Amino acid sequence: MKIEYSKGERASKELILLNRQSFEASSGRKMKVMLIFPPDWFPSEPYLSLPSLTAVLRQAGHTVIQKDINLEMWDWYFSEDFLKKVLRRVPQQLDRLRKLSKKRDLDANEMDLQLALCDVTRQRIDELIKKAEKAKAIIRGEVFYEIDQLEWAIQVFREVTSVISMVYAPARICMPPMETDLSYKVFVSSEVIDAVNDTQVNIYRDVFEHLVKPAIEQAQPDVIGISIVLQQQMFSTMTFCALIKQHFPNIHVTIGGNTVTRLRDVLPQSPLFQYFDSAVVYEGETAFVQLVSAVGAKRSLADVPNTIYKDETGVHTSETSFAEDMHALPPPDFDGLLLDKYFVPTKILPYLATRGCYWGRCEFCDHGEGYTAGYRSKKIQDILGEIQHLRDKYGAKHFHFTDESYPPALFRKLARGLIDTRMDITWTTHMRFEKSLLEDQVWQDAKDSGCRYLHFGYESGNERVLKLMDKATTTAIMTEHLKRTAEAGIWNHCMGFFGFPGETKEEAWSSVEFLEQNKDYVHSLGFGTFDLGRHNPVAKHPEKWGVTAYKNPEWDLALDYYYTVKNGMSIEEAERVFQQFEQNHYAGWDLRLYIREFIFLYIAKFGLEKLRDLQYQAAKIAGHTPTLAGKM
Repeated sequence: MKIEYSKGERASKELILLNRQSFEASSGRKMKVMLIFPPDWFPSEPYLSLPSLTAVLRQAGHTVIQKDINLEMWDWYFSEDFLKKVLRRVPQQLDRLRKLSKKRDLDANEMDLQLALCDVTRQRIDELIKKAEKAKAIIRGEVFYEIDQLEWAIQVFREVTSVISMVYAPARICMPPMETDLSYKVFVSSEVIDAVNDTQVNIYRDVFEHLVKPAIEQAQPDVIGISIVLQQQMFSTMTFCALIKQHFPNIHVTIGGNTVTRLRDVLPQSPLFQYFDSAVVYEGETAFVQLVSAVGAKRSLADVPNTIYKDETGVHTSETSFAEDMHALPPPDFDGLLLDKYFVPTKILPYLATRGCYWGRCEFCDHGEGYTAGYRSKKIQDILGEIQHLRDKYGAKHFHFTDESYPPALFRKLARGLIDTRMDITWTTHMRFEKSLLEDQVWQDAKDSGCRYLHFGYESGNERVLKLMDKATTTAIMTEHLKRTAEAGIWNHCMGFFGFPGETKEEAWSSVEFLEQNKDYVHSLGFGTFDLGRHNPVAKHPEKWGVTAYKNPEWDLALDYYYTVKNGMSIEEAERVFQQFEQNHYAGWDLRLYIREFIFLYIAKFGLEKLRDLQYQAAKIAGHTPTLAGKM
């Protein structure tokens, strides 16, 4: 099923250019804009939304301050300043529990928390401060490549966040994996609002006071934009928005990003709109530049494409949408980001050469919801020129090409171009298993060009299920791909799931058997179960798949639904298969590292010769049980 790009009345390039000239001519002054990337995200590389917007805003003459608050937050958490703050909160938390015990009996978790808090002494915090600073030094230095030291650092991060969790309980702070839980439902507007106002669990209120508020006071921006990639970031984002409006009511606050686009049909009615002034959906470069100009000129946002906005008469949605011309976009601008503070020993820069997916037919996928036009790509000479520009400007030798799925023809051209230009970089990207790439020269070029780590959309190893999904590949093609990448010294990571509508338990296990048969060529896995996303093709045509979705009207921000099926495994059966898979699979897939950027850097430095050193050894991590769920 080909993606339908019919999400608004498309505006022509001529109209957009005319609007842009009109906005800029009447804006009167250049604006100061602050862009924020909010928690929670693993702080291993910049997310591309801020540098992409920064580039077009600066090109239009505006001043931009970009702040990766997520990165700054994690750096702060593992610091003397924050951990002493944790110590000061211990008596407050004990007092809260004491008062609670007078109203009712404490449950088992609360009693355990009371006892554990008694161990959070000044001496223990002093020890944690030393360990946390050492862990950050390890993860940012050459000792990162000593696996035992890196494992120790990761364990320290877990230990520190577990202590942080005690004073913000019943919230749970965790890194890694990224599993922070404020004990509220992120898919219910009313609960997000309750979380915003909960001074006990909402750690992001402290993040605002320490990191966001001082930055705003110093910069005095006219507009603040916040990019929401994962729905979990709604908690931090709405907290920031609410507090910005409280302390700086005259600043225009706008939100954007993948999650905002997916919620475009419910946001206009959501009570969350009290916290911000506008939202940009789909692609944001042109829309955001025009929005900034309109705000500067005190003009209506009605003519700004891809925008939901409020004025004195209510909340409105602009009638036009616009898709970017890739050839007209400048390369991302990372100036202002703390590139040396990311939790890696060397810079990894993201770069995007395409928009949309060249295949666009997978029945489970809703990635096309982020766009109002089909697949587009920059020209190869421009791609190579921009990579060289980023390499030279930032001294970066490691790149993450974040395209949804790298097109086969462009993959060939990229590899050959990187070789011919002697780019001397190391890179990773995301791909499909394609028959057209099964040639020796393709993989020799990939290796010689610096390709070291590939994420493959595996999904299933069963032929019938692959056809149901419209993957247009076969197990024979997959097998050959896996062999060729492994033989070329390129790490392959297979992403799959159980429970696509119609898939039987036997077919799910045949998918596992396929991986087992190819275990000598499969380096790592990321598995889960099928989600019925609100915008994916199955949800749009449930009758075709025998699916019945159950939509709770109170869960207004839900991005996926509970469902039942006429044929194949239920949600519960798919979960049981997943649990069995966790407990019964090839031991070589249990890795001591499961953060993708960490694996990428290890393979970039050592090649596949270090594979055995990366495989899990129970004695090395006391008390930590490896699971595929954790790796995901």
